[in-house]
Amino acid sequence: MASVGVAWGILGGALPGLSPSITMALLLPFTYALDPTSAIILLASTYVGAEYGGSIPAILIRTPGTNAAAATVIDGYEMNRKGKAGLALGISLYSGVIGSLFGLVMLVVLSEPLARIALSFRPPSYFALGILGLSVIVTLSGGSLVKGMIAGIFGLMVATVGTDPVTGGNRFTFGTAELLGGIEPVLVMVGLFAVSELLVQATQKDAPIRVESKARIQFPGWKLAKRLLPSQMIGNVVGTFEGIMPGAGGTVASFIAYNEAKRWSRHKEEFGKGSPEGIAAPETANNTVSATAIIPLLAFGIPGSNSTAVLLGGFLIHGITVGPMIFVKSAAVVHGLYGGLLVASIAQLAIGMAMMGPCIWLVNRPRAYLNAFIFALIFSGVFSIHQSLFDLGLVLAAGVVGFIMRLLNIPFLPTVLGLVLGFLVESNYRRALVISGGDHSIFVTDPISLGFLTVATLFVLGSVGKPFFAKMRKPRLS
Repeated sequence: MASVGVAWGILGGALPGLSPSITMALLLPFTYALDPTSAIILLASTYVGAEYGGSIPAILIRTPGTNAAAATVIDGYEMNRKGKAGLALGISLYSGVIGSLFGLVMLVVLSEPLARIALSFRPPSYFALGILGLSVIVTLSGGSLVKGMIAGIFGLMVATVGTDPVTGGNRFTFGTAELLGGIEPVLVMVGLFAVSELLVQATQKDAPIRVESKARIQFPGWKLAKRLLPSQMIGNVVGTFEGIMPGAGGTVASFIAYNEAKRWSRHKEEFGKGSPEGIAAPETANNTVSATAIIPLLAFGIPGSNSTAVLLGGFLIHGITVGPMIFVKSAAVVHGLYGGLLVASIAQLAIGMAMMGPCIWLVNRPRAYLNAFIFALIFSGVFSIHQSLFDLGLVLAAGVVGFIMRLLNIPFLPTVLGLVLGFLVESNYRRALVISGGDHSIFVTDPISLGFLTVATLFVLGSVGKPFFAKMRKPRLS
């Protein structure tokens, strides 16, 4: 499963427009037939492969296959122009493997200690944790808090469809039996991420074929590897912190790592002109994020990026509650995930070299043919879940909503956060009130709850007030 996931991820990452989250979302329906461990390994390995795959078109045609590969374009394409495309691809793959392995170590070291702290949580604590997760929306709003709130509230609204978690009554089902169990997150995610992207691409002209099939991966020698080591370490550190921080992700990590590598390099003059360090730093950072972004998901049940939100969908499909108790109730799945990511990181070397030809061939296919194949893949996968045409309708409806959100520049992740955290927030809010007899002071008398609510408040105030502080700091012109 790890090898299949890496191969699929590299293919998806190499196709401009298919982000890691979309590539993972395409696989979600097919994971129903797998056991939980295999399904999670498949999805997580796809994330690993997609982060590397995005660098292939970035280096060869100056078009990043993923957002996180945007920083790789700067020096990767310049190396290609100098006839060093093979070396640029080798540095990207080599650095990606280092980043994946380092990120895996951080995942194993940090996840369980954080989860042990969370084992003492009570309903008020879980409610406050959910509020803290929702507070991340302010940093995921793409510059518009109003749009982020609209997206988040929409997700919360969808989460209320189905059976009431306390009274058992029906809510917003409109007499439709298919909605009694609620709207499955997997259907919304596939529609938002994959179908909406295909609808957007259907409105665009097909790009001409530009990729030559002569590129071959060439790994750096010992001397160059020593030179790249500081940049890779910078990428590891940046990727670790940015992965753990909700809302940051591989794109932010890549550009910060690129900037810091340039700052500390002895060859600053080469950056922007084909510097190997300018490839190593961002590629190490975004591959480190592919593992460290899973830390807050496992420890607290909060997805900090689109890709980990899709991974959360994989857990939910198999009835696994992500959070501190996962290390007790589903320890075998977590340990299988660790092992799968180790296999994926190592296998990435051989699979990356083997997938070069198919990736170049795919990039050269007419976009209409690729989109038709992906549509067929989505529909067959979704239909195989429950053999339900109603599910297909929900996916298409979510795709149309996602298409409108893209046109209006409304972010997806707040919707996903609202959808997956809505039950956590509502059910634990009401359970806490049952325990306290309706006394809301339970949320501030519980120390863990008070701590989370305080952090969430500071987080929101800091993000909302940031533009005002920035204006105050600007020097006034006399």
